[in-house]
Amino acid sequence: MSDPALPRLVDFLFEAMMLKRTPRTGYAFLGHGRENVAEHSFGVCVLAFTLARMNGRADLSRTLKLALFHDLAEARTGDLNYMNKRYATMDEDRAMRDAAEGLPFGPELLEDWAEWRAGQSLEAKLAADADQLDMILELRRLETLGSGQAADWLFYARKRLKTEEGQRLFEEIAGGDPTRWWFEKKDEYWVKK
Repeated sequence: MSDPALPRLVDFLFEAMMLKRTPRTGYAFLGHGRENVAEHSFGVCVLAFTLARMNGRADLSRTLKLALFHDLAEARTGDLNYMNKRYATMDEDRAMRDAAEGLPFGPELLEDWAEWRAGQSLEAKLAADADQLDMILELRRLETLGSGQAADWLFYARKRLKTEEGQRLFEEIAGGDPTRWWFEKKDEYWVKK
């Protein structure tokens, strides 16, 4: 017996996988870095998990769902950076309605999207901070590799953080060494005797 919902679910999966081939466009202005929307979304999910755990009161599942699908519309609209958005308009709400149409969990996706867009719940604020912190981690990495513009971007990205947890994490990232976790500078790792 064939499940009549499967073709629509498969269409949705192909659409979501399009994010693996959708480039984030802001890095062109920075002159360094490259990333697709799916890579960004993975980072946002890891950060959303971290922020929700740091907070201790947030609904972890809800925070993760908001993070996971926050850029789903970009499979249809593409990623517009801050400069593009000054001149081009995109209808992300329509893109999300079209993406959710006919899905058994479509109403749930639209509910999550509305919560993300409103940005008022604790979970939406944590997911929004995760969105910014993903870029902040990359900017810090690029800054340590010599990108002078990355520091300017960090200054403005910090201003978009909404939660205490996001601010605390920013402080540690801004002063952190992206290689510290793996480059321990121990002779026994790097010099064979």
